[in-house]
Amino acid sequence: MEISLDFLGELRRSHTCGQLRASDAGSRALLMGWVHRHRDLGGVIFIHLRDREGVTQIAIHADADESVHRRASQVRPEYVIAVEGKVCLRSADTINANLQTGEVEIIAEKIWILNESRTPPFPMEDTGDVSEDVRLKYRYVDLRRPHMQRNIILRSKVSFAVREALTSHGFLEIETPFMTRSTPEGARDYLVPSRVQPGSFYALPQSPQIFKQLLMVSGFDKYFQIVRCFRDEDFRADRQAEFTQIDLEMSFPQQERIFEVIEPLVQRVWEVAGYRIELPFPRLTYAEAMRQYGIDKPDCRFPPMHPVEHLFPENSLSAHGLPLVAIHIPATGALSRRERDELKAYGTERGLRVYDDPKRLERDHPEPMGRVRELTGATENDLLLLAAWAGEPKGKRPEETVYQACGQLRLFAAQKYNDRHKLLDPRNFQFLWVVDFPMFEWDEGEARWNAAHHPFTSVHDEDLEKLTSDPARCRSKAYDLVLNGTELGSGSIRIHRRDVQSKVFAALGFSDDEARRRFGFLLDALEYGAPPHGGIALGLDRLVMILAGETSIRDVIPFPKTARATDLMCDAPAPVPERQLKELGIAIRRPV
Repeated sequence: MEISLDFLGELRRSHTCGQLRASDAGSRALLMGWVHRHRDLGGVIFIHLRDREGVTQIAIHADADESVHRRASQVRPEYVIAVEGKVCLRSADTINANLQTGEVEIIAEKIWILNESRTPPFPMEDTGDVSEDVRLKYRYVDLRRPHMQRNIILRSKVSFAVREALTSHGFLEIETPFMTRSTPEGARDYLVPSRVQPGSFYALPQSPQIFKQLLMVSGFDKYFQIVRCFRDEDFRADRQAEFTQIDLEMSFPQQERIFEVIEPLVQRVWEVAGYRIELPFPRLTYAEAMRQYGIDKPDCRFPPMHPVEHLFPENSLSAHGLPLVAIHIPATGALSRRERDELKAYGTERGLRVYDDPKRLERDHPEPMGRVRELTGATENDLLLLAAWAGEPKGKRPEETVYQACGQLRLFAAQKYNDRHKLLDPRNFQFLWVVDFPMFEWDEGEARWNAAHHPFTSVHDEDLEKLTSDPARCRSKAYDLVLNGTELGSGSIRIHRRDVQSKVFAALGFSDDEARRRFGFLLDALEYGAPPHGGIALGLDRLVMILAGETSIRDVIPFPKTARATDLMCDAPAPVPERQLKELGIAIRRPV
């Protein structure tokens, strides 16, 4: 097939394919793009030409120049072509309301075939069920699809808005290293072997945490970057081996100052996607979030839980002084016996005793149940459950164990009956700050306390003495930004004094030698006039996923990995030649 090359160095686009409007009628246009559709109706050939901005219809009539008609008949889907012609208004009965350019078309006078294309591995339309593995193998084709183009363009606009907003507040964009030393941050590190120092390894950063703290010691009082982070952990829909954070740090802030920066930033990002949100965001302490929602990232689109053990006679429905929790889901209507049994079974699997028959409870406990109805606002058309712990107290904070199980039951019931109450509208954006997280989490396997956020998080001043005497009740100056049950970002006020940092390391079980080996440079820096400082990191991928209406961050990352951490397009990870391993002093030992 003839492919014209006479365009090289001569053609220049006058418009993008999504740019033309009725006001352009009568003018001439030169467009370049991909053939989205091709229809030969005999008397006229129609081509839908597509680029990242949209689609324009090209018409080639039978009386067109023979070479133009011949080339138009040769093109196929995903051929790259250039078209020059006159912009004409379409008749009223042929206007395509589904196209931004649907009022006009171009009557082609010249066509150049710039490149051919094999038949695409899947349709280029947004509709249609295509295997994700196939999409990722041919990602360069998948990214041409209109909805993927919209997602990546949205991501670019969000990134620009973030830079614009933070720069306007006096923040400096500063890069931090990708090759650093391994530090404990909650997940496995990706390691990079050193050729010049055999047996030693760099680690790819799980976050820029230590470096952004060092920048505060260095006097750069407002830092940010949109930064790649790396964590070797199990994947899920909103998790990747490499991901992107909006990372910032400030000197001399109180928690409120962080919120004053982040809330307008989030508001601006939502405006970029066409949404308006109100400020300020409400706040809950971690303890309140657990009591009301049973989770540290609450979904506030449906009613909270209510501890009601104080309304009933002691030990009548709950025991050991543990909570009795009322769960209220509006507008579910009456449930069948099978549906009620399903809810009870779900609760039982999580250690709960579920009271699913409010009418029976009202017969046995009329006054307490009347107060439960009043407290929850539950009507006869709503689902009302009571749940208590079925066994012995469990965990270092046993009441929290009960709330967590009840929170899971609450979410299960709300999601199961969303088709009835329709409260889980993804465009009902319910933001929330959760503050005052526990300083430590108990690790059953290791039989030790771990940092709930990270070991550089500051403890509340009044809880300093609890670091060793009562670590389960020790609160940190940590905070999360939550939206509809998803954590958007996490941050804290940091430790800026060497003596306090040493106490926290000791509470985590680090010996002086281990703390010095892992964090010696940070401990030294804290002795050189480190200012009070704090910050936060927001997940850019999650933000864009929510704004784009997607359910997986893979749909807003240009070149993501699969759930098995594999790049199907590049076929990575892959073995390397033995020569490279020898240079690094590495021998492969297969896992048993």
